[in-house]
Amino acid sequence: MPVGTQATVKGIQPRELSEMGASIVLSNTYHLYLRPGDGLVARRGGLHEFMRWPGPLLTDSGGFQVFSLSEMRKIDDEGVTFKSHIDGSLHRFTPEKSIAVQENLGADIIMCFDECPPPTDREYVAESLVRTHAWARRCRNAHKRADQALFGIVQGGVFRDQREFSARIIMELDFPGYAIGGLAVGETKAEMYPVLEWMDDVLPRERPRYLMGVGDPRDLIRGVARGIDLFDCVLPTRLARHGAAFTRDGRINVTNAKYAEDDAPLDAECDCPTCKSFSRAYIRHLLQVGEMLGLTLMSAHNLRFLLNLMAGIRAAIFEHRFTNFATGWLARYERAEGVI
Repeated sequence: MPVGTQATVKGIQPRELSEMGASIVLSNTYHLYLRPGDGLVARRGGLHEFMRWPGPLLTDSGGFQVFSLSEMRKIDDEGVTFKSHIDGSLHRFTPEKSIAVQENLGADIIMCFDECPPPTDREYVAESLVRTHAWARRCRNAHKRADQALFGIVQGGVFRDQREFSARIIMELDFPGYAIGGLAVGETKAEMYPVLEWMDDVLPRERPRYLMGVGDPRDLIRGVARGIDLFDCVLPTRLARHGAAFTRDGRINVTNAKYAEDDAPLDAECDCPTCKSFSRAYIRHLLQVGEMLGLTLMSAHNLRFLLNLMAGIRAAIFEHRFTNFATGWLARYERAEGVI
Protein backbone atom coordinates (compact mmCIF):
# COMPACT_ATOMS: atom_id res chain seq x y z
CA MET A 1 0.00 0.00 0.00
CA PRO A 2 1.56 3.33 -1.00
CA VAL A 3 1.58 5.64 2.01
CA GLY A 4 -0.29 8.93 1.74
CA THR A 5 0.47 10.22 5.22
CA GLN A 6 -1.11 13.66 4.76
CA ALA A 7 -3.85 12.47 2.34
CA THR A 8 -1.34 12.42 -0.52
CA VAL A 9 1.41 10.13 -1.70
CA LYS A 10 4.23 12.66 -1.97
CA GLY A 11 4.55 14.08 -5.47
CA ILE A 12 2.09 11.64 -7.08
CA GLN A 13 -1.45 12.38 -8.27
CA PRO A 14 -4.20 9.83 -7.49
CA ARG A 15 -4.68 9.20 -11.22
CA GLU A 16 -1.01 8.29 -11.51
CA LEU A 17 -1.25 5.95 -8.54
CA SER A 18 -4.09 4.11 -10.21
CA GLU A 19 -2.23 3.92 -13.53
CA MET A 20 0.87 2.46 -11.86
CA GLY A 21 -1.19 -0.34 -10.30
CA ALA A 22 -1.95 0.81 -6.77
CA SER A 23 -5.23 -0.66 -5.56
CA ILE A 24 -5.27 0.68 -1.97
CA VAL A 25 -3.61 3.66 -0.25
CA LEU A 26 -2.81 4.23 3.43
CA SER A 27 -3.29 7.54 5.23
CA ASN A 28 -2.40 8.54 8.76
CA THR A 29 -4.92 9.24 11.50
CA TYR A 30 -2.55 11.17 13.77
CA HIS A 31 -1.42 13.61 11.09
CA LEU A 32 -4.89 14.18 9.61
CA TYR A 33 -6.38 14.67 13.08
CA LEU A 34 -3.87 17.47 13.70
CA ARG A 35 -4.10 18.97 10.21
CA PRO A 36 -6.59 19.69 8.67
CA GLY A 37 -8.74 17.95 11.30
CA ASP A 38 -10.95 14.90 10.89
CA GLY A 39 -14.10 17.03 11.25
CA LEU A 40 -13.10 19.16 8.28
CA VAL A 41 -12.43 16.02 6.22
CA ALA A 42 -15.81 14.58 7.20
CA ARG A 43 -17.59 17.80 6.16
CA ARG A 44 -16.00 17.47 2.74
CA GLY A 45 -17.33 14.02 2.13
CA GLY A 46 -14.64 11.94 3.79
CA LEU A 47 -11.09 11.12 2.82
CA HIS A 48 -11.97 9.51 -0.53
CA GLU A 49 -13.64 12.67 -1.76
CA PHE A 50 -11.17 15.02 -0.09
CA MET A 51 -8.10 13.47 -1.74
CA ARG A 52 -9.95 12.32 -4.87
CA TRP A 53 -8.88 8.71 -4.50
CA PRO A 54 -11.68 6.41 -5.76
CA GLY A 55 -10.12 3.15 -4.56
CA PRO A 56 -9.93 1.58 -1.11
CA LEU A 57 -8.24 3.43 1.74
CA LEU A 58 -6.72 2.24 5.03
CA THR A 59 -6.07 4.51 7.99
CA ASP A 60 -3.80 3.50 10.84
CA SER A 61 -4.92 4.29 14.37
CA GLY A 62 -2.42 7.04 15.12
CA GLY A 63 -0.89 4.95 17.88
CA PHE A 64 2.57 4.55 16.37
CA GLN A 65 2.91 8.30 15.76
CA VAL A 66 1.70 9.14 19.27
CA PHE A 67 4.52 7.00 20.62
CA SER A 68 7.21 7.91 18.08
CA LEU A 69 6.68 11.59 17.24
CA SER A 70 5.46 13.21 20.43
CA GLU A 71 8.19 14.71 22.62
CA MET A 72 5.95 14.33 25.66
CA ARG A 73 3.44 11.56 26.19
CA LYS A 74 1.78 10.07 29.23
CA ILE A 75 0.35 6.58 28.94
CA ASP A 76 -2.33 5.26 31.26
CA ASP A 77 -4.89 2.51 31.02
CA GLU A 78 -7.47 4.86 29.50
CA GLY A 79 -5.29 6.27 26.71
CA VAL A 80 -2.38 8.55 25.86
CA THR A 81 -1.93 12.28 26.47
CA PHE A 82 0.61 13.77 24.10
CA LYS A 83 2.02 17.00 22.72
CA SER A 84 1.63 17.78 19.05
CA HIS A 85 4.94 17.62 17.19
CA ILE A 86 3.75 20.68 15.24
CA ASP A 87 2.99 23.29 17.89
CA GLY A 88 3.31 21.58 21.27
CA SER A 89 -0.43 21.66 21.97
CA LEU A 90 -1.82 18.96 24.27
CA HIS A 91 -4.07 16.22 22.91
CA ARG A 92 -5.47 12.93 24.14
CA PHE A 93 -6.12 9.74 22.23
CA THR A 94 -8.20 6.93 23.67
CA PRO A 95 -9.42 3.87 21.78
CA GLU A 96 -12.80 5.57 21.42
CA LYS A 97 -11.20 8.78 20.15
CA SER A 98 -9.09 6.94 17.56
CA ILE A 99 -12.16 5.12 16.25
CA ALA A 100 -14.19 8.34 16.13
CA VAL A 101 -11.46 10.09 14.14
CA GLN A 102 -11.17 7.17 11.73
CA GLU A 103 -14.92 7.03 11.27
CA ASN A 104 -14.84 10.73 10.39
CA LEU A 105 -12.05 10.12 7.89
CA GLY A 106 -14.11 7.31 6.37
CA ALA A 107 -11.46 4.83 5.21
CA ASP A 108 -12.53 1.34 4.15
CA ILE A 109 -10.14 -0.38 6.58
CA ILE A 110 -9.38 1.11 9.97
CA MET A 111 -7.12 -0.05 12.78
CA CYS A 112 -7.44 -0.62 16.50
CA PHE A 113 -5.57 1.78 18.78
CA ASP A 114 -2.65 -0.07 20.34
CA GLU A 115 0.60 0.52 22.15
CA CYS A 116 3.83 -0.08 20.22
CA PRO A 117 6.39 -1.13 22.85
CA PRO A 118 10.15 -1.59 22.49
CA PRO A 119 10.27 -5.03 20.82
CA THR A 120 13.04 -6.58 22.93
CA ASP A 121 11.98 -5.43 26.43
CA ARG A 122 10.13 -8.51 27.69
CA GLU A 123 8.83 -6.97 30.90
CA TYR A 124 7.47 -3.85 29.22
CA VAL A 125 6.01 -5.84 26.31
CA ALA A 126 4.04 -7.98 28.77
CA GLU A 127 2.76 -4.90 30.57
CA SER A 128 1.75 -3.16 27.35
CA LEU A 129 -0.15 -6.21 26.06
CA VAL A 130 -2.68 -5.76 28.85
CA ARG A 131 -3.42 -2.27 27.54
CA THR A 132 -3.38 -3.25 23.87
CA HIS A 133 -5.88 -6.06 24.44
CA ALA A 134 -8.18 -3.92 26.57
CA TRP A 135 -7.99 -1.14 23.99
CA ALA A 136 -8.85 -3.61 21.20
CA ARG A 137 -12.05 -4.58 23.04
CA ARG A 138 -12.94 -0.92 23.50
CA CYS A 139 -12.27 -0.20 19.82
CA ARG A 140 -14.54 -3.12 18.86
CA ASN A 141 -17.30 -1.74 21.05
CA ALA A 142 -16.86 1.84 19.84
CA HIS A 143 -16.87 1.01 16.15
CA LYS A 144 -20.27 1.72 14.58
CA ARG A 145 -19.78 2.12 10.82
CA ALA A 146 -20.74 -1.08 9.01
CA ASP A 147 -19.02 0.11 5.83
CA GLN A 148 -15.60 -0.02 7.49
CA ALA A 149 -13.56 -3.12 8.33
CA LEU A 150 -11.83 -2.80 11.71
CA PHE A 151 -8.58 -4.81 11.95
CA GLY A 152 -7.10 -6.02 15.22
CA ILE A 153 -3.38 -5.65 15.91
CA VAL A 154 -1.18 -8.38 17.40
CA GLN A 155 1.73 -7.16 19.53
CA GLY A 156 4.22 -9.05 21.68
CA GLY A 157 7.67 -7.93 20.62
CA VAL A 158 10.07 -10.66 19.50
CA PHE A 159 8.85 -13.15 22.12
CA ARG A 160 6.99 -16.20 20.83
CA ASP A 161 4.88 -16.82 23.93
CA GLN A 162 3.73 -13.22 24.06
CA ARG A 163 3.03 -13.04 20.33
CA GLU A 164 0.96 -16.23 20.41
CA PHE A 165 -0.86 -15.09 23.54
CA SER A 166 -1.66 -11.74 21.92
CA ALA A 167 -2.86 -13.42 18.72
CA ARG A 168 -5.26 -15.66 20.65
CA ILE A 169 -6.73 -12.72 22.58
CA ILE A 170 -7.15 -10.58 19.47
CA MET A 171 -8.62 -13.49 17.47
CA GLU A 172 -11.28 -13.99 20.15
CA LEU A 173 -12.64 -10.57 19.17
CA ASP A 174 -13.27 -11.91 15.64
CA PHE A 175 -11.89 -9.08 13.54
CA PRO A 176 -12.22 -9.28 9.73
CA GLY A 177 -8.44 -8.89 9.39
CA TYR A 178 -5.32 -8.96 11.55
CA ALA A 179 -2.22 -6.78 11.61
CA ILE A 180 1.18 -7.66 13.01
CA GLY A 181 2.45 -4.55 14.75
CA GLY A 182 5.60 -3.63 16.60
CA LEU A 183 8.04 -4.88 13.97
CA ALA A 184 10.41 -2.95 11.69
CA VAL A 185 11.08 -0.70 14.69
CA GLY A 186 14.67 -1.61 15.41
CA GLU A 187 14.81 -5.37 15.74
CA THR A 188 16.99 -7.41 13.37
CA LYS A 189 15.70 -9.35 10.37
CA ALA A 190 16.73 -12.51 12.21
CA GLU A 191 14.30 -11.48 14.96
CA MET A 192 11.49 -10.33 12.64
CA TYR A 193 11.15 -13.32 10.34
CA PRO A 194 10.49 -15.90 13.09
CA VAL A 195 7.65 -13.70 14.40
CA LEU A 196 6.00 -13.89 10.97
CA GLU A 197 6.40 -17.67 10.93
CA TRP A 198 4.80 -17.97 14.38
CA MET A 199 1.89 -15.79 13.24
CA ASP A 200 1.50 -17.79 10.03
CA ASP A 201 0.85 -20.84 12.19
CA VAL A 202 -1.66 -19.06 14.45
CA LEU A 203 -3.65 -16.44 12.52
CA PRO A 204 -6.65 -17.60 10.45
CA ARG A 205 -5.71 -18.22 6.82
CA GLU A 206 -9.05 -17.03 5.43
CA ARG A 207 -8.55 -13.49 6.71
CA PRO A 208 -5.97 -10.93 5.56
CA ARG A 209 -2.71 -10.48 7.47
CA TYR A 210 -1.11 -7.05 7.40
CA LEU A 211 2.55 -6.45 8.30
CA MET A 212 2.76 -2.81 9.33
CA GLY A 213 5.56 -0.49 8.18
CA VAL A 214 7.56 -2.88 5.97
CA GLY A 215 8.55 -2.04 2.39
CA ASP A 216 12.02 -3.30 1.49
CA PRO A 217 11.72 -5.57 -1.59
CA ARG A 218 13.42 -8.46 0.19
CA ASP A 219 11.05 -8.18 3.13
CA LEU A 220 8.03 -8.16 0.81
CA ILE A 221 9.06 -11.47 -0.75
CA ARG A 222 10.03 -13.06 2.55
CA GLY A 223 6.91 -11.69 4.20
CA VAL A 224 4.64 -13.22 1.54
CA ALA A 225 6.51 -16.51 1.97
CA ARG A 226 5.53 -16.32 5.64
CA GLY A 227 1.84 -15.67 5.02
CA ILE A 228 1.59 -11.87 4.83
CA ASP A 229 -0.94 -10.30 2.45
CA LEU A 230 -0.68 -6.54 3.03
CA PHE A 231 2.29 -4.21 3.48
CA ASP A 232 2.80 -0.47 3.76
CA CYS A 233 5.88 1.70 4.01
CA VAL A 234 7.09 5.23 3.29
CA LEU A 235 10.34 3.75 1.95
CA PRO A 236 9.81 4.21 -1.83
CA THR A 237 9.12 7.95 -1.63
CA ARG A 238 11.55 8.56 1.24
CA LEU A 239 14.39 6.90 -0.68
CA ALA A 240 13.43 8.91 -3.75
CA ARG A 241 13.89 12.15 -1.84
CA HIS A 242 17.44 11.02 -1.04
CA GLY A 243 18.28 10.05 -4.61
CA ALA A 244 17.95 6.27 -4.17
CA ALA A 245 16.20 4.08 -6.72
CA PHE A 246 15.20 0.41 -6.63
CA THR A 247 16.45 -1.73 -9.52
CA ARG A 248 16.37 -5.47 -10.16
CA ASP A 249 20.10 -5.40 -9.52
CA GLY A 250 19.91 -3.70 -6.15
CA ARG A 251 19.48 -0.13 -4.98
CA ILE A 252 21.39 2.68 -6.67
CA ASN A 253 22.05 6.27 -5.60
CA VAL A 254 21.52 8.40 -8.70
CA THR A 255 23.24 11.42 -7.16
CA ASN A 256 26.59 9.63 -7.38
CA ALA A 257 29.01 11.23 -9.86
CA LYS A 258 29.30 8.06 -11.94
CA TYR A 259 25.75 8.61 -13.23
CA ALA A 260 26.41 12.16 -14.53
CA GLU A 261 26.75 10.91 -18.13
CA ASP A 262 24.74 7.71 -17.86
CA ASP A 263 22.05 7.62 -20.56
CA ALA A 264 20.47 4.40 -19.27
CA PRO A 265 17.09 4.41 -17.49
CA LEU A 266 16.98 3.82 -13.74
CA ASP A 267 16.10 0.17 -14.47
CA ALA A 268 16.13 -1.20 -18.02
CA GLU A 269 13.47 -3.78 -17.07
CA CYS A 270 11.04 -1.29 -15.53
CA ASP A 271 7.95 -0.19 -17.47
CA CYS A 272 7.26 3.00 -15.50
CA PRO A 273 7.00 6.35 -17.38
CA THR A 274 10.22 7.51 -15.71
CA CYS A 275 12.23 4.62 -17.11
CA LYS A 276 10.55 4.82 -20.52
CA SER A 277 11.42 8.49 -21.00
CA PHE A 278 14.30 9.72 -18.84
CA SER A 279 17.95 8.88 -18.25
CA ARG A 280 19.90 8.54 -15.04
CA ALA A 281 21.97 11.54 -16.14
CA TYR A 282 18.89 13.74 -16.52
CA ILE A 283 17.34 12.65 -13.22
CA ARG A 284 20.65 13.21 -11.46
CA HIS A 285 20.75 16.73 -12.91
CA LEU A 286 17.23 17.44 -11.62
CA LEU A 287 18.14 16.24 -8.14
CA GLN A 288 21.40 18.18 -8.13
CA VAL A 289 19.66 21.48 -8.91
CA GLY A 290 16.69 20.83 -6.61
CA GLU A 291 13.99 20.57 -9.28
CA MET A 292 10.73 19.05 -8.04
CA LEU A 293 10.38 16.94 -11.16
CA GLY A 294 13.38 14.87 -10.08
CA LEU A 295 11.64 13.83 -6.86
CA THR A 296 8.41 13.06 -8.71
CA LEU A 297 10.17 10.91 -11.31
CA MET A 298 12.11 9.03 -8.65
CA SER A 299 9.04 8.47 -6.48
CA ALA A 300 6.98 7.25 -9.43
CA HIS A 301 9.68 4.75 -10.35
CA ASN A 302 10.15 3.38 -6.82
CA LEU A 303 6.42 2.99 -6.30
CA ARG A 304 5.92 1.26 -9.65
CA PHE A 305 8.90 -0.99 -8.95
CA LEU A 306 7.34 -2.30 -5.72
CA LEU A 307 3.85 -2.57 -7.22
CA ASN A 308 5.35 -4.53 -10.13
CA LEU A 309 7.12 -6.79 -7.67
CA MET A 310 3.86 -7.50 -5.85
CA ALA A 311 2.08 -8.15 -9.15
CA GLY A 312 4.83 -10.60 -10.04
CA ILE A 313 4.43 -12.31 -6.68
CA ARG A 314 0.67 -12.67 -7.18
CA ALA A 315 1.13 -14.11 -10.67
CA ALA A 316 3.73 -16.57 -9.39
CA ILE A 317 1.38 -17.73 -6.62
CA PHE A 318 -1.51 -18.24 -9.05
CA GLU A 319 0.77 -20.20 -11.37
CA HIS A 320 2.25 -22.32 -8.53
CA ARG A 321 5.82 -21.10 -9.07
CA PHE A 322 6.28 -18.73 -6.15
CA THR A 323 9.25 -20.57 -4.62
CA ASN A 324 11.24 -20.41 -7.86
CA PHE A 325 10.24 -16.78 -8.40
CA ALA A 326 11.30 -15.78 -4.89
CA THR A 327 14.60 -17.68 -5.03
CA GLY A 328 15.61 -16.22 -8.38
CA TRP A 329 14.52 -12.67 -7.59
CA LEU A 330 16.28 -12.57 -4.24
CA ALA A 331 19.48 -14.16 -5.58
CA ARG A 332 19.87 -11.50 -8.27
CA TYR A 333 18.96 -8.58 -6.02
CA GLU A 334 21.10 -9.67 -3.10
CA ARG A 335 24.08 -10.55 -5.27
CA ALA A 336 24.08 -6.95 -6.52
CA GLU A 337 23.69 -5.68 -2.95
CA GLY A 338 26.68 -7.76 -1.87
CA VAL A 339 24.58 -9.93 0.45
CA ILE A 340 25.48 -13.17 -1.35
